[in-house]
Amino acid sequence: MTLFDLLAIRRRERPGAPALAGEGPGELLTYAELWARLERAAAGLASRGLGRGDRVVFLAGNRLELAVALLAALRLGALAVPVNLAYRPRELAHLLADSEPRLLVTEAEGADALHEVPPESRASVEAVVTLDELGRDLRNAAAPASLPAPPDGGDPAFLVYTSGTTGASKGAVLTHDNLLATVTGLLAAWAWRPDDVLLLTLPLFHVHGLVVGFLTALAAGARVELRRRFDAEAVAAELTAPDGDSRDPGRADGPTLFFGVPTMYVRLLDALGRAEDRSGLRRMRLFASGSAPLAPETFHAFREATGHEILERYGMSETGMNLSNPYAGPRRPGTVGVPLPGVSIRIVDPESAPPCTDAGPGEAGELLVSGPNVFAGYWRAPEKTAASFVPGADGRRWFRTGDLARRDPETGHVTLLGRRHELLIRGGLNVYPREVEEVLERFAGVAEAAVAARPDPEWGEVPVAWLVADTPDALDLEALLVHCRHELAPFKVPAEFHLVAGLPRNALGKLQKHLLEP
Repeated sequence: MTLFDLLAIRRRERPGAPALAGEGPGELLTYAELWARLERAAAGLASRGLGRGDRVVFLAGNRLELAVALLAALRLGALAVPVNLAYRPRELAHLLADSEPRLLVTEAEGADALHEVPPESRASVEAVVTLDELGRDLRNAAAPASLPAPPDGGDPAFLVYTSGTTGASKGAVLTHDNLLATVTGLLAAWAWRPDDVLLLTLPLFHVHGLVVGFLTALAAGARVELRRRFDAEAVAAELTAPDGDSRDPGRADGPTLFFGVPTMYVRLLDALGRAEDRSGLRRMRLFASGSAPLAPETFHAFREATGHEILERYGMSETGMNLSNPYAGPRRPGTVGVPLPGVSIRIVDPESAPPCTDAGPGEAGELLVSGPNVFAGYWRAPEKTAASFVPGADGRRWFRTGDLARRDPETGHVTLLGRRHELLIRGGLNVYPREVEEVLERFAGVAEAAVAARPDPEWGEVPVAWLVADTPDALDLEALLVHCRHELAPFKVPAEFHLVAGLPRNALGKLQKHLLEP
């Protein structure tokens, strides 16, 4: 079984139900229309030579045409390679040379950047097609007489490039079975319903928006309201609007689900504070957050402002979704919850030899993951793949997430402590940056904080903090130092504080500490 078997069920059960909507009037596809359009798109891509195992790069923003084309590529058994439209020529050159796609689907903004990519890096690309061209083809195309056999569960579906925060990005190969594991796990864990409406502003080039949002919603038979980008004021207006306020009768009911990254929720809080009528929020069933740690302060502020508790979860490009706070149980701020259905975890001593020594109850260590959601390996990188897995005593392969974590021995909730390579060792004592960052962010006037290592001749390493202040001139650093000494052991207290205008983050809000400079 693959995702297309689930979509076939929805097409049969609810052919006239709305499936996918864009921003403009009339941009609405029912499940029957979506199925027909993706089959015509698949036939069109096949006529351009695309087939099983070929790579097709998608360099475009959130549009109906992109969503349909992604599904069409998967239907053909090709590997869809979704790419951030903000990538610059240097980043595109690496990705194209590595993935060797036959076809590149883009729009005007992406096509401009391609002109600066060296020809040798895009030598494999046989054609560049714009979404507008694909849209015209679809409007004029007849229903295909036949299509190749659908892919099998073990066939690769996506080639997703990691964010590359510590070097050149690597391509993670996700199979159809991997996708199905994440999708079905979330369908059960988050109690999806066919009458759900997902307001999706997350980009389709990332697993968060593409798999957790878009594909899971379609598998549930729900409706996806696809937006080009996140705009806090526009999102607040949609979330708070009463039902029946739509220009399109096919989507008269407002959103019930919204997924975002922490930065979105911070901005959304400000926008909701200016909303005169919040009655539409009663309709909301779930707010979920991921891709970066959600500050407990944001959790509490959002609950106070809306009456809703944000559900924080944890996943990776390589694994899809791993952990989630419970939908029906207590959501503990500062934690990423418990394993999703089918997912197993271990917390181990990161310095121990395979199969690795498990950490004691409540002790910190590296988080390992095993399950059908875990990727097949890195694209054309057997050495990197081998180094990313350890064999278990039970015979299973365990993926090394590189994240340090601690598991509550009573509740089972997992707290992330930062990346393994970010761990500081000051005079032989471990300092977990996330713990220090949370203490800093609890101080009045500190909007954001990042902690990283600085070499030190006496201690080996010492923690250094970068701070974004609400009002830089008014931040009392002496008082902040007193606060840290009260909340932290002396060896965890930052040796330096640097005020900065903003912290370097990637498109999904993930902090890029290697770009921090004093």
